[in-house]
Amino acid sequence: MKTLKRIGTIVISVILWAIILLAALYAFTTMATKDDQSVSRILGYTPMTVESDSMKPTFCKGDLIFIKKCDTSKLKEGDIITFHTIIDNQYALNTHRIQKIDEVNGIRSYTTIGDNNNGVADQHVISDGDIVGKYVGHISNLGKVMSFLSSSMGFLIVIVLPMLLFFIYQVYNLIMISIRLKKAIAVENAEELAKAGLNKADVEQAAKDKDEAQAALEEAKRLREEAEAIRAKAEKELEKAKQDEDKNGEE
Repeated sequence: MKTLKRIGTIVISVILWAIILLAALYAFTTMATKDDQSVSRILGYTPMTVESDSMKPTFCKGDLIFIKKCDTSKLKEGDIITFHTIIDNQYALNTHRIQKIDEVNGIRSYTTIGDNNNGVADQHVISDGDIVGKYVGHISNLGKVMSFLSSSMGFLIVIVLPMLLFFIYQVYNLIMISIRLKKAIAVENAEELAKAGLNKADVEQAAKDKDEAQAALEEAKRLREEAEAIRAKAEKELEKAKQDEDKNGEE
């Protein structure tokens, strides 16, 4: 029974940490990519949320697209690329299809167009330096989830909340260990009585219970240190998220 409980505790801990790490990875990627001047990558790929239906039906608003860093010299007409451009007088990232490639003195320029833009090409012609990467695929509607993760509220719910839950779970373990320690103290008292005249079997059982109590005490110390570290980290992340939210509100 004790072995099953220990295995269950390990499994729950692994699941919680996996959720926290995955959520942190997605949040970092989407929050960094929101910056128009920098694009984060995971193993050479960048996930991005589609903000409009300009490329419908290839992909639609709310889809999650994947962009891979590429050699621009190998791009050809018809390829879909993500590039830096200006939209409504602001720097932004856009993903459209290459309509035409012009080359003058070895310098290439690209005219792009959205599949759903009624044949009207984009106003700005781009160069190699503007290109972030080439579109390689998408997952329908998953971009909505990524957008939520990149928000301050999503960060609080998906990152900070699981950490707090994990901390609470560790506190629960400490309480259970404290109960076991009280029982161990009672057993130790019984051992003293056994030494005064109880039979050999009772003395051996009392000694065994004492060893278990000592092991429980060591585990309690370890869990307390781990819980304190997690609590401190959660408070730090919460404060950072609040500062980011206040900053976004001012902007």
